[in-house]
Amino acid sequence: MTEPTTEDLAEQSGRAADFDAFFAEESATRPRQTLTLYGTEYTLPDSLPLMFTLQMERIQNSSDPDDIRKMLATLYGCNTLDDWAEHGMTDRQLSVVLIYSAANIKTPNSTSMQRAAQLHDEQDARKTEGKAPAPNRTARRKKKRPSSGKRS
Repeated sequence: MTEPTTEDLAEQSGRAADFDAFFAEESATRPRQTLTLYGTEYTLPDSLPLMFTLQMERIQNSSDPDDIRKMLATLYGCNTLDDWAEHGMTDRQLSVVLIYSAANIKTPNSTSMQRAAQLHDEQDARKTEGKAPAPNRTARRKKKRPSSGKRS
């Protein structure tokens, strides 16, 4: 026979359901992924925080560093963006860390760093497909009509 859970005990006693206790109990049994970056070890949450998900939607087209700071703080703690930037992190590296983290929050040990980098590069390639490179200056000048030399 299994031990009664907090929820079972609450229901039996007629008390209100205590989701704080239930989620804490449930969270304690779920595996969590850890990662080390710039000498700091981070333990990822057992599921994506709602605030992270909402902020990801909100800041998709934002270039405000404060938006990114807030989003990263929900997963990795305060001052993360500044710390990582001071260590020279690139935008590609940030994307790879986020892809890795999102996958491994959902299912710990499901995605390697190499796979996260590959997924980033595939996404990046899809974004740039179909976009012709901008013509260089010489090519743009060749398309202009030659001047007649007369002033209007």
